[in-house]
Amino acid sequence: MWSHPAWKHWLFPPGTPSTEHLAHYARVFNAVEGNTSFYALPSEASVARWTKAVPAHFRFTFKFPQAISHHKALVGCDKELDDFLSRFAPLHGQISHYLLQLPAQFGPERLPALAAFLDALPKGLPVAVEVRHRAFFDKGEAERAFNRLLLERNCDRIIMDSRPVFSVPATDAVLLDAQQKKPRVPVHAIATGQNPVVRFVALPEPGLNHGFLAPWLDKLVQWLAEGKTPSFFVHSADNDQAPMLARWFYEEVAKRHPLPPLPPFAQPGLF
Repeated sequence: MWSHPAWKHWLFPPGTPSTEHLAHYARVFNAVEGNTSFYALPSEASVARWTKAVPAHFRFTFKFPQAISHHKALVGCDKELDDFLSRFAPLHGQISHYLLQLPAQFGPERLPALAAFLDALPKGLPVAVEVRHRAFFDKGEAERAFNRLLLERNCDRIIMDSRPVFSVPATDAVLLDAQQKKPRVPVHAIATGQNPVVRFVALPEPGLNHGFLAPWLDKLVQWLAEGKTPSFFVHSADNDQAPMLARWFYEEVAKRHPLPPLPPFAQPGLF
């Protein structure tokens, strides 16, 4: 997301129209994960507005609609796919990935459908795939077959790290909701393409996540040294402090590998 009520003062002044939140977000950060396309296509006017709101170096990721990934399980969805890609065509060149999130029911027997779907996409379309079926995490033949499929097509495997939210009892509604909705799958930090994607789901208090993030510092530095361009998206159970945690992580990586400095946040009380 690029808009959240708790981010007033930090990323945008109070009273800023929601149509301007993206521009304020993009002043600090250089990428965002768009989740709303999973549920419905944005309007043409919205896409046009987004193209004008961000600088040239900014990158978006958008999820394939659930009509493609869940309802039709990648089969017989030509119209939905065409509508989706056509709608985002104005952002061509500024999309780092299209995210294909597959449901837990999508198991090894459906890998041929995934291969056919990926092969039918326009050549060079950047795609990252997230799986949730347990067979793809047991280091057996199903996982090896899945990884080979992605490696052969230079597609990235999305790495979900939800360990923080499952590391403590759910003592409030926010954590309970996160534990009910987020997948609890092993973390396999493998890069099957040149642009690895990590989705990190944090605890609400930023400092409680540093121990979980420490191994990722080494992995990000390794990937950067190898010439890869990783994307690291930070969520939290309530997302209130997610920008602060994302900044902390970026600056820790920058201590180990040269990165351009992030612009400062607006200071609370400034507006």
